[in-house]
Amino acid sequence: MPQAQIIDGKAIAESVRGEITERAAKLLSETGKRPGLAVILVGEDPASQVYVRNKDRAAEACGFHSVKHTMPADSSEDAVLGMVDQLNNDPDIHGILVQLPLPGHIDESKVLRLIKPEKDVDGFHPINVGLLTAGERDSALVPCTPAGSLVLLKRTLGDTLSGKNAVVVGRSNIVGKPMASLLLQESCTVTIAHSRTKALPDVVRAADIVVAAVGRPEMVKGDWIKPGATVVDVGINRIPAPEKGEGKSRLVGDVAFEEAAEHAGAITPVPGGVGPMTIAMLMVNTLTAARRLMGLPEDEPLF
Repeated sequence: MPQAQIIDGKAIAESVRGEITERAAKLLSETGKRPGLAVILVGEDPASQVYVRNKDRAAEACGFHSVKHTMPADSSEDAVLGMVDQLNNDPDIHGILVQLPLPGHIDESKVLRLIKPEKDVDGFHPINVGLLTAGERDSALVPCTPAGSLVLLKRTLGDTLSGKNAVVVGRSNIVGKPMASLLLQESCTVTIAHSRTKALPDVVRAADIVVAAVGRPEMVKGDWIKPGATVVDVGINRIPAPEKGEGKSRLVGDVAFEEAAEHAGAITPVPGGVGPMTIAMLMVNTLTAARRLMGLPEDEPLF
């Protein structure tokens, strides 16, 4: 049986969304305007459709103005760029999100760079990446998954992470690198490790905080975890589950959960950990973008 505290991402995300709902209502009463979020979905990828539907529901539940633009998979790159440009110039839209992946004939980098940095609620534009890396988190829009992971850590360990050893397993631009930047700004000692790191288990074993975002199912084993460490599992992997019946599958993270829970002090489950926080932080970014674009002072930070 797991010994670790299970970090309830659903409950924490619900509390964040509750706070954002109140702040959005306050904005509406002050200005007569709602935060506006537009999502562009190109094609009919089933997983992307689920993600977009969840984001749309969350935005509406928070009292936002929510718009979804669904485009055919064979849409030209120019058509997608044109949609981004249209939303860039729409005063009722404060956040623009292009659901990835895009069809292969469309240059994702070109599309993401066209989004105005101040409307880039995914935090992927080079300007937002640069601000975060330079330590100017309060001026950036921070990628939602790393931001949500930091909220989980602070709700579990308290606001002061200073001096803790943190290992981020994974070096992606979407999670690994921005997560390391956030932890550095919390005065952690940070190591970015990955699949080619020598003596990887030993590197992870030295960590007070482990953030696993490597994209390999159950790669981080239980005996890699230092007793009492806090583990945030960003991975979402679907693996065969023959015990459920032929052709069935189940979701697992990048951490072997049952094993790791025997060693960790606290750990996020998959599902129900980081996933709900990613959507909650998208709502945070959209409200932040709305207040900035309206020239209003920002609310108290949530992380």
